Amino acid sequence: MDEQDRRWREEFPITRDLVYLNNCSLTPLPRSGRERIERFAREWTELGGRAWYDHWIGEYEALRDGIAGVLGAARDEVAIEPNVSAGLVGIASTLDYTKRPKVIVADLDFPTDGHAFHAVADRGARVEFVRSPDRVRVPLELFERAVDERTSAVCTGHVYFTTGWIQDVRALAELCHRKGAVLVVDAYQSIGAFPFDVHEAGIDYLVGGTLKWLMGGPGIAFLYARRAIAERARPSAVGWWGVMDPFAFDVEHLAYGTGARRFEYGTPAVAAIYAARAGLELLAEIGVATVRARHMLLSQRLVDGAIAQGWTVRCPRVAAERTAIVTLEHPEPQRVVDALRAEGVICDSRPGLVRLSPHYFNTVDEMDRALELLAPLRALAATA
Repeated sequence: MDEQDRRWREEFPITRDLVYLNNCSLTPLPRSGRERIERFAREWTELGGRAWYDHWIGEYEALRDGIAGVLGAARDEVAIEPNVSAGLVGIASTLDYTKRPKVIVADLDFPTDGHAFHAVADRGARVEFVRSPDRVRVPLELFERAVDERTSAVCTGHVYFTTGWIQDVRALAELCHRKGAVLVVDAYQSIGAFPFDVHEAGIDYLVGGTLKWLMGGPGIAFLYARRAIAERARPSAVGWWGVMDPFAFDVEHLAYGTGARRFEYGTPAVAAIYAARAGLELLAEIGVATVRARHMLLSQRLVDGAIAQGWTVRCPRVAAERTAIVTLEHPEPQRVVDALRAEGVICDSRPGLVRLSPHYFNTVDEMDRALELLAPLRALAATA
């Protein structure tokens, strides 16, 4: 291990004891994140409600700035959300389904991407699915066939959570706009994993969160709304922080907040804001381009090693086409996950899949250790 690897790993105490390969679910708490949470606790203890005005509202707005920077967005195009599901519910509440009832979702997408629009079926929404031919990716031409003049939106992942495949969302945006539909991008598995700019991509909405590659923990998510879209949006899912002046406490009128702020809900989770800001600052220090290079190196080591052992991989074999998500087929993946955990390697399972996801602080030696332990576990498939 060289000095750079050592410095990166020291920020994550969990690496002293475990090979942590579950970063696309939840990155471990960095030291700076714990320090920030402890600072929040001191402020709460010592200041009580005064902390809102002395510290917490400022932290909230600083988080907005940090997220805008990662996305390449303007600050008024960013809303702070409690989770991605809430963001999608807000977006779904703004669309008119009377003449455009169709919402297109991929069968590889995360469930919430469909659920948010199934839930507005009583307003006319009808969710239709494009289906992956190889269970890894969805070719653009399938969306091309599905989107028509009755389509209000396409809601799909920037990166599929089971395969790590990176969609060309810029091409999707062009397709949607040509047909008069909006593009809603679920970027939970992409933001922080590789460089990306929402303006260059031309997308309409994007949702994401901080607990994965952004290293900020649960409790904070975000919504991007392109300014021209946000100014027209009238969400029916609304909270008191989403109005023009929350502290006017006006119960008789609804004056939506400026830009994307109108998609915000109620009182935010302040401890989560502190942790999220620490993660964003750590990412800025390392650099997204550095993260991307490490992801490609480490995940390719896993893919090549797994193929050599005879595993069937359910992710792109070429590193440029995926994030650090590596998925291996197995009829009882939880047995594999439990066996690895017993040896100090932490990963996760999804239906029919063992899922491993290194981050920049992992090492090549750790990939080789995981592969060494995986080799005999493939035989479990024969006894399952």
